[in-house]
Amino acid sequence: MIGFGFAVLAVTLGIGLVATLALTLLPTARLQLTAFALVVVLLPIWVVFFTGWAMFHMGDDVKILAVASAAASAAVAVALVIGTSLARRIERLRAASARLAAGDLTARAPESGPRELADLGRAFNEMASSIESLFDARRELVAAASHDLRTPIASITAMLEAIEDGLADASEYLAPLQDQARRLGSLVEDLFELARIDAGSLAHELHEIRLEPLVESCVRGFEAEARARNVTLERHFDGVPAARCAPEQVERVVLNLLTNALRHTPSDGTVAVVLAGGDDEVRVSVEDTGEGLTAETARRMFDRFWRGDSARSADGRGAGLGLAIARGLVEAQGGRIWAEPRETGGARVSFTLPAAG
Repeated sequence: MIGFGFAVLAVTLGIGLVATLALTLLPTARLQLTAFALVVVLLPIWVVFFTGWAMFHMGDDVKILAVASAAASAAVAVALVIGTSLARRIERLRAASARLAAGDLTARAPESGPRELADLGRAFNEMASSIESLFDARRELVAAASHDLRTPIASITAMLEAIEDGLADASEYLAPLQDQARRLGSLVEDLFELARIDAGSLAHELHEIRLEPLVESCVRGFEAEARARNVTLERHFDGVPAARCAPEQVERVVLNLLTNALRHTPSDGTVAVVLAGGDDEVRVSVEDTGEGLTAETARRMFDRFWRGDSARSADGRGAGLGLAIARGLVEAQGGRIWAEPRETGGARVSFTLPAAG
């Protein structure tokens, strides 16, 4: 009888082990836990059924005890295996989180296991990659800002030392000092503007306006410079609906794009501003007949402090922040901005704004 009881115990444990292995192969933690609950319920039911049979045919309490013990042991074994498996995977994710929190930006979590934990691991890795990219961008920003701030400061220091040593008259360096001070002030103001954009604290009041007068005013402001460069300015307005935007910020974006286009357009070239209506939006495009865009330029020209080689002119104008600010201003108003090469040569930078409701 005791041998029969141990045989039942072995069979029950075997069923539990097979169920355990099957449960660990299920794709999601939810399915694993659901199946575990079924095993915990079905094993005792089977025990009760088999116990009744043993009591009826053999009248031996030892067999009943053996079957009940086997069922309970199998349920505990299933719970321990599943719990240990889930805990191990969660611990690996916790360890990766701790490494990332400690400053290890290369920390990554495993993407295997039940679907929920695999999805969690992938989401964690995407977050870690984004954080690593942000830290890299911050380092580049600090390095570029330091470089652009150092240049005017060095010029101001050199001119002041020359005046102090009697090597130059103060009136001789007055205008250059004012230029360098303005350059520093402009750079600091741009950095402050970017900080407000990043913090989401950019204040603006949206109005429903027609963009034609605003764009026309911006274009007229560049006519003298375009004439001096022998560049033709054009504007194309064709049945454009009113836009919902912050006029002063849109004006700043258009002025920025026109400045950039004129800087890259050779003599006898053309710069055109095109307004067009679309699906619930208004599109503003500034086109030029300059050297055009490479794939890298189109991808990176809105990055902070990024300037193409042709933009690094001898006079050092431009810190590479204008287009980054333009993107922030446009996106803050619910629009988008992008750059692309023109089919006939040159470049086109476009942005959209929500159409008035």
